Amino acid sequence: MGPEANQRDNDEPLASNSVMEFAEDIATARAVVRAERSRGRRIGLVPTMGALHAGHLALIEESRRRSDFVVVSVFVNPTQFGPNEDVGSYPRDLESDAEICRQADVGLIFSPDASEVYSQQHVTSIHVARLTEHLCGVDRPGHFDGVALVVTKLFNIVQPDAAYFGRKDAQQLAVIRQLTRDLNLPVEIVACPIVREHDGLAMSSRNAYLTPDQRIQARALHAGLEEAARRVRDGQRDTEGLIDCVRQVIRNSGPCEIDYVSIVDPDTMQPVGEITGPALIALAVRIGRARLIDNELVEPPTRA
Repeated sequence: MGPEANQRDNDEPLASNSVMEFAEDIATARAVVRAERSRGRRIGLVPTMGALHAGHLALIEESRRRSDFVVVSVFVNPTQFGPNEDVGSYPRDLESDAEICRQADVGLIFSPDASEVYSQQHVTSIHVARLTEHLCGVDRPGHFDGVALVVTKLFNIVQPDAAYFGRKDAQQLAVIRQLTRDLNLPVEIVACPIVREHDGLAMSSRNAYLTPDQRIQARALHAGLEEAARRVRDGQRDTEGLIDCVRQVIRNSGPCEIDYVSIVDPDTMQPVGEITGPALIALAVRIGRARLIDNELVEPPTRA
């Protein structure tokens, strides 16, 4: 289903939610959504882990444009974190998140505890093969299984008409699209552009981990991607040379650990050796405490 499917008429005024609801349990969230749906309202879902920033707000605004009632989930999902990752220290500020949602005219915040989402007897898992074998799947084993599981749960709980995800998490987006197709879930997946700081750094809740000097250094991620994109526009096609270019720009910026720089098919997430059509340059870099991801979609120019 394409991103324009079932889109509301742009000339229709957006319905305003005079009072924002808040649910910590599944039964309440379902009851609120059921009441809105009984009024014929189209439901949009924006899944988040909280610590909302302008990137999340762009997803909310797109959902408001296309939907009558917006649900924002705020849930730091433990199943997508590895044993040595930052689930305990992940930024949390529900009060600030609630105010952002209120100002954005969100209809419902669903913010459950982990015990509400996962029972002690929970044994079910969901694995999306092939798409998860490269990029972040190498350094974060089990991460996408956790993503697939919680997204399926949220879709079942909220039963939205559409759900909104950012293109910064390109591999996650591909996994969710595949999951939705494979399980015949009646949810439109809407991809929204990457939102960047004024200097190009992709917005992320983990940017808060960066010191002032590291924050300046992190600009190199986007700079490396932009340099590679420029080379593609100028005719370079071999991916090995483009990857080396990105790596060099990032290494020159200061101390860091590059988890990967890779060029893949944007749909299958499989590595490509030569750019002959649309390709995704994707990277993950650790600077201090922060593991940052970014990507750029490139395509060779059309020959006259």
